[in-house]
Amino acid sequence: MGLIVQKFGGTSVANAERLRNVAQIIADTYRQGNRVVAVLSAQGDTTDDLIEKAREINPNASRREMDMLLSTGEQISCALCAMAIETMGLPVVSLTGWQAGIQTNSSYSSARIKKINVERVQSELDRSHSIVIVTGFQGINKYGDVTTLGRGGSDTSAVAHAALKADLCQIYTDVDGIYTADPRHVTGARKLEEITFDEMLELASLGAQVLHNRSVELAKKYQVNLEVLSSFEKKPGTKVKEVAKQMEKTQISGVAKDKNVARLALVGVEDKPGIAYKVFSLLGQQNINVDIILQSIGRNETQDISFTVRRSDVDQAVALLEEHKASLAFDHIDVDKSVVKVSIVGAGMVDNAGVAAKMFGALYDADINIHMISTSEIKVSVLLDEVDANHAVQAIHDKFFGE
Repeated sequence: MGLIVQKFGGTSVANAERLRNVAQIIADTYRQGNRVVAVLSAQGDTTDDLIEKAREINPNASRREMDMLLSTGEQISCALCAMAIETMGLPVVSLTGWQAGIQTNSSYSSARIKKINVERVQSELDRSHSIVIVTGFQGINKYGDVTTLGRGGSDTSAVAHAALKADLCQIYTDVDGIYTADPRHVTGARKLEEITFDEMLELASLGAQVLHNRSVELAKKYQVNLEVLSSFEKKPGTKVKEVAKQMEKTQISGVAKDKNVARLALVGVEDKPGIAYKVFSLLGQQNINVDIILQSIGRNETQDISFTVRRSDVDQAVALLEEHKASLAFDHIDVDKSVVKVSIVGAGMVDNAGVAAKMFGALYDADINIHMISTSEIKVSVLLDEVDANHAVQAIHDKFFGE
């Protein structure tokens, strides 16, 4: 008898019919002789609806109270799913994140899991042989407050449970696996049979929305047997593992697009040692993540420093930099929110020269201008005008995966 953790996203539980379908998948797995822990997200657009309700009352609500509110969406999904399983005559119990022992730090709205007390879940699995339905996306901190793990955090909740010696962790979603690009928007996107943890982590961090990046980090750390598959079609999905078979002779595994990005440029910065350190340490202290960085050659004792941040962090970043304008010694800040980051990822890039040039050639042929570039051993990212995003992804995908 194996222990299987199954996670179902918001689209998979969006309405009564889909909830019954999810309940059936869970029940079938249980009837095959497995112990089952199912982790559920909130239904459909519930989280967005709750955010809108909060804005109607208080546009500047504290993160603590937002976590208290947003955690209710998953509780609804879990209770309803448990009710559906009850109609099948199977033993089942639904638990909140804190009841399931998920303990986090106190970073409201983006908490990280510190540990899991497994006693309650283990008791339900072993003593009463129940199916355990757990709310994703949430936990509890040392003060006894409800916390949430950030959007997409239910993936992380599921992998965290699976890290405690589960035989398999299945992430059910609205697509039947991981593709070389978003199959809903890119013609010719191919489903991957396997992908490495490192490649999946890069894709998740670069805008691919199939898996939460922190869930992939956990899966890699604890060597979780992970699979992404569809809750609507009964077919094999994509396995995420340490070493994956290379698909044919492709040099990359996928193309990703990230719209949640903006470019900031500090113009007229004094050309002297320590300025870059001051800028980025200041942003880091406020948990503002910086990605692509470009520093110009100094001229007339000044230089420009350009970098990207999440669009949601722009206002905070600008206010912080303006507050310290005198010590940072810059002329003004230029903000551009009409950009997008497009990336290619692939373990095969290490052993294949000219991959970046091939990407740039695809953009040149499509008459698309590049603003900034960032590279690592397994990825190349470029910053482009947002209006060129879809065209760029298709052109790059055709270059690497076209016939």
